[in-house]
Amino acid sequence: MKKITEITPKQAARFSEWTERWIKIGLSTEPADFDCATAAALRAYKLVGLKRPMVILRMGSPYAAVLGGTIAWAMLREGKAQVRAQVRDQVGAQVGGQVWDQVWGQVWAQVRDQVGAQVWDQVGAQVWAQVGAQVGAQVWGQVRAQVRDGIGNDYGGAFWANWGAYVAYMRDVLGWNGSTLERFEIDEALIRSCGWVWWHENVLAISDRPAVINRDETGRLHCETGPSIAYRDGWSLYHWHGVAIPEHWIKDRANLNVADVFKEENAETRRAGCNILGWDRVLAGIDAKLIDEDGDPQIGALYEGQIPGAVKCGFLKVRCGTGREFVIPVAPEARTAIEAQAWIQGVSVKNWQRPEVRG
Repeated sequence: MKKITEITPKQAARFSEWTERWIKIGLSTEPADFDCATAAALRAYKLVGLKRPMVILRMGSPYAAVLGGTIAWAMLREGKAQVRAQVRDQVGAQVGGQVWDQVWGQVWAQVRDQVGAQVWDQVGAQVWAQVGAQVGAQVWGQVRAQVRDGIGNDYGGAFWANWGAYVAYMRDVLGWNGSTLERFEIDEALIRSCGWVWWHENVLAISDRPAVINRDETGRLHCETGPSIAYRDGWSLYHWHGVAIPEHWIKDRANLNVADVFKEENAETRRAGCNILGWDRVLAGIDAKLIDEDGDPQIGALYEGQIPGAVKCGFLKVRCGTGREFVIPVAPEARTAIEAQAWIQGVSVKNWQRPEVRG
């Protein structure tokens, strides 16, 4: 086919509509069409020269798919039913903690990589070869990146819908029809019909879509009253403005305390916990003392407190132009709010300048 080297104004006018369509696909909470997904996945097995897998699982969530698929794989390999409990305990702990790398790498990567090389890589290579660099970059930025940002998470929905949106735009709007089109149709069918897919030579596990996806105003996974993502089999995940948090921080929020929050090793998770508690409760919980307070709330009030298991820290409590209050950890050496502000900006107190305009 002739190389596509430009996008007409009429074609460019479809960017917004195309992006919205594929974000909707990526965030769909409709039940999976397992028949369609299974048929597409089996086409992929055939494409890479593999026999139909001995076990095909249709599961209610990614957790169930990883757990059930890994148990099936281990039982086929070992031929022992007693392996079930061991795998369930090991994989359950990994998936429950969202540490999927070991299971993914050891059990599922081999076939996934074969499918990826034959389907995703070859389709992508042909699209780039038959589309001019400027056109490819423009569609990449206007379609794929926008859909990726619009979906905004890797846990719920068809997170690879951005790839589907990109190639489908090339096909349906720009007229691309390369020899690898049939391979892309496998991928497109999976994106449109189900959630996650786990590939193995003898086991295929397909996950349902989420039943619920809750997000904040910027598209990050978030819910203050329940799970951010919930599946029909009962498995769920909890997030606070995009940060994964323990389930009980929301379900038993009234009993959450500073000690629980600071037990977490991850700094982003601790910060989310502090925001859930509210910084007034956090400062009270670490017995923080007021060191200095500027007359301007946007400059803030400086506190000093002892974080459990750590040295004394400074905390600058400020109010932004929207009226929201938040706390910024600062160097313990700061003794005034202005010193803390200078430290945050990386300048000396002498060179620090009070903002002239604040709304």
